[in-house]
Amino acid sequence: MTIQEMGTHQKHQTFCLKVLTYHNAYQNQKELQHQKHTLHVSRELDDPSFTVNDGDGVCVLKFSITWETECCRVATRSFLITLGCFSILLCFTTQSEFLNFHRRLRSWNDLRRNQSVFHQRTEDSSALHFQFYSCLSQHQNKLQDYHRIATYQKAILLNDVDFKDKVVLDVGCGTGILSFFAVQAGARRVYAVEASSVAKYAEILVKSNNMSDRITILSGKIEEVSCPENVDIIISEPIGYMLLNERMLESYLHAKTWLKPKGMMFPTNSDIHFAPFTDEQLYMEHHARSSFWTQSSFYGVNLGGLHSFAADEFFRQPIVDTFDGHILMARTVKYSIRFLEAKEEDLHQMEIPFVFKMLQTGLIHGLAFWFDVAFVGSRTTVWLSTAPNEPLTHWYQVRCLLQTPLFAKMGQTLSGHVQLIANKRQSYDIHITAVVDQSGFKSGNTLDLKNLFFRYA
Repeated sequence: MTIQEMGTHQKHQTFCLKVLTYHNAYQNQKELQHQKHTLHVSRELDDPSFTVNDGDGVCVLKFSITWETECCRVATRSFLITLGCFSILLCFTTQSEFLNFHRRLRSWNDLRRNQSVFHQRTEDSSALHFQFYSCLSQHQNKLQDYHRIATYQKAILLNDVDFKDKVVLDVGCGTGILSFFAVQAGARRVYAVEASSVAKYAEILVKSNNMSDRITILSGKIEEVSCPENVDIIISEPIGYMLLNERMLESYLHAKTWLKPKGMMFPTNSDIHFAPFTDEQLYMEHHARSSFWTQSSFYGVNLGGLHSFAADEFFRQPIVDTFDGHILMARTVKYSIRFLEAKEEDLHQMEIPFVFKMLQTGLIHGLAFWFDVAFVGSRTTVWLSTAPNEPLTHWYQVRCLLQTPLFAKMGQTLSGHVQLIANKRQSYDIHITAVVDQSGFKSGNTLDLKNLFFRYA
């Protein structure tokens, strides 16, 4: 067989092999008459297309390999490709020829993988966060968040009518706890997708709990795996700090590829809340962090030249901690996302205008953020809130400082906008612009949601 790769790089190589075809419906086997064939490979599209011609140039076989195509190595010199009930066995005469072909196929798969939706939006270095979530210690931290876990189980079990005898997709399943909740509610089948290596631990839990007939672990990213069937309901915990960090929500929305019409999503909706706050101690404490770089003789070295850069970097860090609600200076503004309606691209850039009427006089040091998610079921709606007056979760709250505090009097208005722009570090750049309308004084800041400062530790 001769393989020709068509495109910008023309390569020709001859492989002598035997081609056998199988059709499962009739349980028969057919060996193509001609021992030598020409295989034309076209990659004008993402998926390579194969055309087999006989010695007279007549097309005897044509097929494509996609993400869903089942193909595997057989022994040392053969390759099996299955297309529905039709299978093709390529039998190479030498192992070196087989390895050459196999390397090409793997390179095409790698290229397709790099062109997936996930990889298009993510830097390679940032994608290493899956290694972080491959540790059981990180999942223990989440599993020990009682408010989070109990609320998820409550939402699922109180709406068991939505799960009974249904097919469920669990996106980013981790150790699979939500999949087990779905089975507890009566799900017939759960497909649990996990991109990190913790998928192997989820598989162990499924087997040790005798759930292999109900829960199937699919190892890989939701943007790259193939779900065996469409599903009735999608469940997930796609939530990061300030709701959006890690950009898992986009993977959650991408999973709707497999959702049946009128299917459900748990969680269903989310609200981001924010309000201006005053906290002189926090501001001075954060400002003092850069004082290290004012030293004129640190082991004989003057660090002062880096002080301004350090101060700018520290103020770009959102602060993760919790606080008393009395520091809030106005009623909150809310930004809602409806997961059943939203598209992935809707989360790439969000601009939230605000107008706050001040309820007290004082210095405005920044904006405080938290979020709620709602599980809207047929029987009841259950809320999971990270508000400062609710039980504490591992998400805490997030505060973003202004570069310069603003003074406002009670009754005056603070207006402006928060702009959230997704980046390839699996996070967001936060741009805040604010002005006290009556005085005209302005301030703002640009922060990196990927680079958080954990003040509670």
